[in-house]
Amino acid sequence: MKALSIAVLAAATLLAGCQREGDNLVELTGRVFVFNYRVAVATYVVTLNKKMAIPEGTVAIAEFENPAGGAPLVTNEKIYPFWDKITLQSPAVHCVKKDKPYAVNVRLVDTSGKTLQSLKTEVISSLDQSVMPGKPLVIGPFYTKNPEVFKPDGTVDYDSADTCPST
Repeated sequence: MKALSIAVLAAATLLAGCQREGDNLVELTGRVFVFNYRVAVATYVVTLNKKMAIPEGTVAIAEFENPAGGAPLVTNEKIYPFWDKITLQSPAVHCVKKDKPYAVNVRLVDTSGKTLQSLKTEVISSLDQSVMPGKPLVIGPFYTKNPEVFKPDGTVDYDSADTCPST
C-alpha cells in the first residue's frame, strides 16, 4: 500500500509539472518610451512574446495613458499567427515626465469580440520630454534641415517652450 501511495504521489507530481502555467497567449517582454529627437516625436513601445498559438483574426487593442491628460490613446493592431514577437506603438505623445508611471492596458480580442487575454502594465520614462525639441529638426525623406529650426542667418530655434499642464 505504501508503494502505491508513493507511485500515485510521484505521478501527480509529474502531471502537475506538465500542466501549462496559464492560458496566456503572450507575455510582456518590454516597455519603454522612445524619443525620436530628429522628428520631435515621443511614443510608447510595448513588446509581447507569443507563448502559444494565437487564433487567426486576433487584434491587440492597446490603451496608453495620455501624458498630456485626457482620454487614453487607443491603437488596434492586427496580430498575425506567424508572429513570434508583437510590437505595439502608441501615437505620438506629449508631456512625458521623468520617473512618472503611465498606465498601459492591452487586450487580445478574437474576431467575435471576445477578450482572449488582458495585460496591464506601467511605463516609466528615464527622461523628461523637455529634452525634446518643439519642432522636428529635419523634414522630408532626405532628412533636410528644418528651416523653421535652422534659420538662414545661422541662429537655431528649438522651440522648447513648455506647453504641458503642471502636475
